[in-house]
Amino acid sequence: MAERAVAPLIVHLVHRLDVGGMENGLVNLINRLPPERYRHAVVCMTGFTDFARRIERPDVGLHALHKRPGKDPAVYVRLWRLLRRLRPDIVHTRNLATLEGMLPAALAGVPGRVHGEHGRDVHDLDNTRRRYRWLRRAYRPLVQRYIALSAELDDYLRGAVGVPAARITRIYNGVDTARFHPPAAARDPLPVAGFAGPDEVVIGSVGRMEAVKDPLNLVRAFLLLLERRPQARAHLRLVMVGDGPLRVRALELLERGGAARLAWLPGSRDDVPALLRALDVFVLPSLAEGISNTVLEAMACARPVVATRVGGNPELVIEGETGRLVPRADPQALTAALAGYLDEPGRARSHGAAGRRRVESQFGLEAMVAAYQAVYDGLTRRRGAAED
Repeated sequence: MAERAVAPLIVHLVHRLDVGGMENGLVNLINRLPPERYRHAVVCMTGFTDFARRIERPDVGLHALHKRPGKDPAVYVRLWRLLRRLRPDIVHTRNLATLEGMLPAALAGVPGRVHGEHGRDVHDLDNTRRRYRWLRRAYRPLVQRYIALSAELDDYLRGAVGVPAARITRIYNGVDTARFHPPAAARDPLPVAGFAGPDEVVIGSVGRMEAVKDPLNLVRAFLLLLERRPQARAHLRLVMVGDGPLRVRALELLERGGAARLAWLPGSRDDVPALLRALDVFVLPSLAEGISNTVLEAMACARPVVATRVGGNPELVIEGETGRLVPRADPQALTAALAGYLDEPGRARSHGAAGRRRVESQFGLEAMVAAYQAVYDGLTRRRGAAED
């Protein structure tokens, strides 16, 4: 009887496996790629958190290299040794923080090498830093396939980095439309007694409380809306789900503005689908984005989206159809967009319904998984042809 062939192994190299959109997409991909087609290992340059428990497959290896802050050349020696031991068929790096892992992968003899660009760098929001551009160019010969999550990133790779279009595949994030679904009624109740009844209007966001996500922009817009419409204090509520260094600052601003009791900032939560369904309007106030998972998840829950006009957001949110787009770092514009939904709740509902239809037609999780599998299949087929 012929021995069953072992499925090719993919090593996914990430900076840290923690709560985040890129990490959520990685977990969804691992959980849904057919196990008979590919095996997986996740290698973290630094470490991982309990978020790793979301990986459902029991055969996925998880490795932490414990990179020190700043320069740590020894970590690449550890990576090379690990890759020599694992002998993967493909290494898939993500974002600039792991791109340098391409050299240990090539030296370890990994035949398939993929790099994904998921969003702008925190320290290079406008993609203008020459050092980052040259670093990407230096590693370009080692990367066989690039994955860009938005048209903007696709253009950047071709124009600034000089990657041939034939080596780039654009793959949008996908959303689980069964897990993220519309509420049975107008919105689901929040798990906070007495905070927001059915007559209140709840605006909110889900995301890390750090500078690039600009959560304080939403706080300032909320306070400005209350200042302009004092009567809104009776029925307007703010929910901001997520943790990070700016959470304390957000609470301080709300306290100073006399609105602390009108806001709920619970930190990180595991019940994000239910919390999205408990919002009337979803807000993404980021300074930079790739293709936002939370925007797609909010749209899947039939929530209208107000997002900053950055990165891939205009590819997701259709102005005046599924939501509103506003300039980044502009609380005045954000306030105006939110006020429009307060004045026309029917428009909020119609935008939410249109967003759900858009996700169902263009951003399903199955399409994302199939696109990644096609990239991996192309690399493994090429290897098989070379060996023949």
